[in-house]
Amino acid sequence: MKKPIVRKLRCAIYTRKSTEEGLDMEFNSLDAQREASSAYIASQRAEGWVELADQYDDGGFSGGTLERPALKRLLADIEAGRVDVVVVYKIDRLSRSLMDFAKLVEVFDRTGVTFVSVTQSFNTTTSMGRLTLNVLLSFAQFEREVIGERIRDKVAASRRRGMWMGGFVPMGYRVQDRKLVIHEPEAAVIRMIFERFLKIGSATTLARLLRAEDVRSHRGRVIDKGGLYRILRNRVYIGLAVHKSVAYPGEHSPIISQSLWDKAQSILRESPRTRACRSRASTPALLKGLLFGPNGRAMSPAHTRRGAKLYRYYVCQAALKGEISDAAIRRVSASAIEAAVVGQLRALLKSPEVVVATWRAAKSEGADFPETTVRDALGRLDPLWEELFPAEQARIVQLLVERIDLRLDGLELRLRTKGLGHVFQELGSIRDGFRSAA
Repeated sequence: MKKPIVRKLRCAIYTRKSTEEGLDMEFNSLDAQREASSAYIASQRAEGWVELADQYDDGGFSGGTLERPALKRLLADIEAGRVDVVVVYKIDRLSRSLMDFAKLVEVFDRTGVTFVSVTQSFNTTTSMGRLTLNVLLSFAQFEREVIGERIRDKVAASRRRGMWMGGFVPMGYRVQDRKLVIHEPEAAVIRMIFERFLKIGSATTLARLLRAEDVRSHRGRVIDKGGLYRILRNRVYIGLAVHKSVAYPGEHSPIISQSLWDKAQSILRESPRTRACRSRASTPALLKGLLFGPNGRAMSPAHTRRGAKLYRYYVCQAALKGEISDAAIRRVSASAIEAAVVGQLRALLKSPEVVVATWRAAKSEGADFPETTVRDALGRLDPLWEELFPAEQARIVQLLVERIDLRLDGLELRLRTKGLGHVFQELGSIRDGFRSAA
């Protein structure tokens, strides 16, 4: 009499642990779960059960989500038809969410995969087995939610006492014995940022300067405008511990004084648009005294406000005063004409003719530089331009440009030959200033 052929069932063992604590031990919780599951599979060898060599271990992942690398790999193998039985130590190792578990069961049913819990015996093909499964999962989800509430209550109580409870470590501090301690090299950068922000009053300008000076965060990233705002608004720097927008006295020492913090916050409370408008209104006009209209008459800077927004123009004053009535261009947008002039200047400074003229002008004033040095210095103006203060930009334009004639079909720039040598020296001093700043 022939023995009945037993179908081979490929068994995948899935293990999970919510935290990483103890995973570096020689024998940890994942090993214990796998050992118990392997023993169970061995006991079912007569039924054709065979353990797969692949290991599906999620260490340090919560059971309240399906976003787990080993679980995703297991589901992919199930969809590919490489698994017949999923073996876990307990149901809550696979999931602690009723909704997520329903999704997994749907995948198991669709692919014909059997689910087995080593310590909890039930049959999901019967109504009583499904009821038992739902009850067990309900308790697992309840346990997870209770644990979460306890952790949140503990964190809130600890923060009220000013204790550090982990997470992102702010620049300027290090964690020592579960407490924040000042890291002086980074703390000096934080103080410098607050002090310079008070002087400049603009986060945009300060971010440009910090980028030009290659000032980086403790993670090695360049401090951009967003990172700068996070630093300026972080109350940890005045010794406070913040939990859910409520601040408590912290155990750590402050990096900046309360007065410095208050001054910075008074600037931040003002609308950025208002600060920008005030800054533009007080900024010297880039083309003042240089721009002339098609009729040869000077065009002067002017501005007007509509609500909180500032609009800048260059206007033909003679036409406004009624001295002439045939002005072809009565006014032009300041930002548009200034951008066009700066664009032409950047292109001209790269031309061989201007490089040679600059070298000759510098040589006539006693400077002894090779032509390549002059070309490199003028080439630095292009990337350096956006980092300059408006006053510095205006000074360089005044040195370079003798006259700008605005015509109906474009612009005509007349450069100052003598000013080219001065610009060469200006670029050198500005470059040295950026290197020695901070």
